[in-house]
Amino acid sequence: MSPTSYQLLHPAMWVPLPSQPRHDLDQQRTANVHKLMRCANSLACFHEGARTFGLPTSPTVTDNQPLPSSEIPADHRAGFVNIVGSPNVGKSTLMNRLVGERLSIINAKAQTTRHRIMGIVNDDAYQIVYSDTPGVLDPAYKLQEGMMKFVKTALQDADVLLVVTEVNEEGMAHPETLEKIAAMDVPTFVLVNKIDLATDQTAVEAKLDAWAAKLPRASVVPISALHNFNVDTLLERIVAQLPQSPPFFPKDELTDKPMRFFVSEIVREKILTHFKQEIPYSCEVVVEAYEDAPDITRIRAEIHVARESQKHIVVGAQGRMIKRVGMDARKDLEAFLGKKVFLDLYVRVDKNWRDDERKLKRFGYMD
Repeated sequence: MSPTSYQLLHPAMWVPLPSQPRHDLDQQRTANVHKLMRCANSLACFHEGARTFGLPTSPTVTDNQPLPSSEIPADHRAGFVNIVGSPNVGKSTLMNRLVGERLSIINAKAQTTRHRIMGIVNDDAYQIVYSDTPGVLDPAYKLQEGMMKFVKTALQDADVLLVVTEVNEEGMAHPETLEKIAAMDVPTFVLVNKIDLATDQTAVEAKLDAWAAKLPRASVVPISALHNFNVDTLLERIVAQLPQSPPFFPKDELTDKPMRFFVSEIVREKILTHFKQEIPYSCEVVVEAYEDAPDITRIRAEIHVARESQKHIVVGAQGRMIKRVGMDARKDLEAFLGKKVFLDLYVRVDKNWRDDERKLKRFGYMD
């Protein structure tokens, strides 16, 4: 490779990296597309909440507005920075590190992220809308087809693309997605994660060269999301590639997801922790009731499983397993919400829900 700069790989190791080429972006078209996306997302969330609580679906007042144009610097930058990659390469760890909050599930099991989760980072001079996405794969059932649609959307609306791999991965798990990325004309960073696990510098340099050959217009950056290695430098380079634009969301927002979503994700994370084999991949958590009082939040959630035998496993002998899941989830929820939580969990059998389009629509995986 013909380097134009050098990047710190390890406290005792420097490696050459290609510089990021400049891309001329149609800023007005990009801004218009994102404004339409924001309106569509806001309306979808509004209608979902209105139907849940039996309220009218025609809003009369909205206070969820961007900053007045007079308060936005003329050179303000904003954009969608979307994270894609194979399962279990550290996308969610990187997302949480970049946002500074624990928004995405982190677990050693693959396919922990099922939805597209946005995390918003605000500064006086910029707004970055990060998106964590499910790991790319060949879908085996309709649930995974829905998950891959989130990845497809993330490729379509990216202002900056972060392709996450890891030091021991030979190539992306879904070659078709890699081909689409290679054809894209947006600033792209290939992030070789888990660099702290590398023991052979020659092998690492060969890995960086291989990714530079696969995506010649991208910058290849070695990082360790877990240990925050090179992440601050990455942030500076991301901001430099954002188009000039007003913010897409109010400056005090952290994410586009409602609280109920994070409750269900925290419960699902505990299922991933306590169960093995097919159980974590056959469960969906739905918050049926959420009552927020000044001193306590009362939550009722249902764990949907695909078979009767799975229900018995999740409940456990004398209810021991579901109590364990509930206790661990309640602790995390109390830390997340900063108050006491009463969490009531139930288990429901929804036969073959992962291949049922009607149920997948209800769970938010399909339009």
